[in-house]
Amino acid sequence: MNGVAGILKLHDLDLMMSEIRNAASLARLRKLGFEVRDPKLLERARARLVAELDRRWLHHYERALKRYGRGLAAVRGRVCQGCHIQLPTSASPGAEESLTLCESCGRILYWR
Repeated sequence: MNGVAGILKLHDLDLMMSEIRNAASLARLRKLGFEVRDPKLLERARARLVAELDRRWLHHYERALKRYGRGLAAVRGRVCQGCHIQLPTSASPGAEESLTLCESCGRILYWR
């Protein structure tokens, strides 16, 4: 699986799982009319996705997720949106679909 697409899917699944685990968020979702199904479905989907990802990037993602609550950070104007540090020009992704790490916080950077 493509590294960028896989990490983005994993990030989305983790955000959904954290919403379902939080009672206030769960109540808000139900009030908005969203049907919240069994969280085990999300856990199984996450396990399948994790099995397909590159172990190196998974390690970086899970370490940042544990430390900051999010393992991925967007980049806007060469600024990491996780730690708000301006990134050096050398941190720009070489290819459009490549993964890079923030040198400051260690999150995987998502270049838009």
